Amino acid sequence: MYNYLDFEKPVADLEGKIIELKKLAESGEAVDVADEIARLEKRSRDALRDVYRALTPWQKVQVARHPDRPHCLDYIKGLFTDFTPLAGDRAFGEDQALVGGFARFNGEPVAVLGQEKGSDTASRLKHNFGSVRPEGYRKAVRIMELADRFAIPLVMLVDTAGAFPGVEAEERGQAEAIARSTSASLGLKVPSVAMIIGEGGSGGAIAIAAANRVYMLEHAIYSVISPEGAASILWRDPTRSKDAATNMKITAQDLLEFRIIDGIVAEPLGGAHRSPEAVILATGETIDKAFKELAASNVDYREQRREKYLAMGRNI
Repeated sequence: MYNYLDFEKPVADLEGKIIELKKLAESGEAVDVADEIARLEKRSRDALRDVYRALTPWQKVQVARHPDRPHCLDYIKGLFTDFTPLAGDRAFGEDQALVGGFARFNGEPVAVLGQEKGSDTASRLKHNFGSVRPEGYRKAVRIMELADRFAIPLVMLVDTAGAFPGVEAEERGQAEAIARSTSASLGLKVPSVAMIIGEGGSGGAIAIAAANRVYMLEHAIYSVISPEGAASILWRDPTRSKDAATNMKITAQDLLEFRIIDGIVAEPLGGAHRSPEAVILATGETIDKAFKELAASNVDYREQRREKYLAMGRNI
C-alpha cells in the first residue's frame, strides 16, 4: 500500500477496492472478478493521470516531500559503483545529513555529494532530516577541493528543506559554511551536474547546487524559503502556504521557464515514489548526457558557470 496524499483520495478508494477484490479472489470467497479488477485498474490509472496532470504548486510541494520518495542514498546505490564515503570536516566532526565521497559512474570516477533525509524514524534522526550543519558543508568543500585536485567531475543530489537553523549551528558558523560551499561550487575547474530530487530549500540547497548544469525532477521544488515560512513572513499566517507556493514559482516548470534550471526529468505516473527504479534510471541518463555535452563543449567550466549565474534574471 502507498502512503496516499490528501488529493489522491479518489485513487486511494479505487486501489483499496482492487486490493479487497484480489484478497477475496485469493481466498476463494469470490470468483470471476478478473474483469471487475481490470475495469477498476483502468479507472485507477485514469484517475491518477487526471490528478497528476493538474497538480497545483502546493500539491507538488506535498509530492516532493512524500516519505516514500527515493532519497540520496537510493540514487547512490542505483547509479554508482565502488562508492567510498568520506566523513568529517577535519575541524569539528561528522555530519550525516550530508553524504559525500567518490565512486564510479558508468565506469568513470566521480565525486558525489547529497543531502540524505532518511526513510524511517531511526534514519531520519540519524541524518537530521536532511538539514545540514556547518560541518556538513565544510565536508562538502573538502570533497570539492579533492575532486578539483584530481580532475574528477562532481555530481550533486539536492534534497533538503534547508540548512539546520539551530543555535549550535549558528555558533559554529552556519552562514559562513554555506557561503564557502557555494563559492567552492562556483569555482570548480571540473564539470559539475546538480539534480534536485525532492526539495531544494534556500541556501542549504544552493550550497551544493551551483553547478554547470542543474536539473529537477518533474515534481521537485526549488525555493528561497519554504511556502510555510513565506506565508508567515508575508501574511503572518502560515495557513496561507498554498498561496505562497503559487506566488513563489517554485515548481520545475516555472523555474525552467525562468531559466533557473537547465531541464526537467520526467517522473513516473503518480510520482517518483511509485516507481523509484524508473526515476533513478532516468536521472542517471540525464546526468550521463549532461557530462557528455559538457565534455564536448570544450569550455572553461568556471567561466561557463559564471556566465550562467550572472545571466539569471536578465532578458526574461
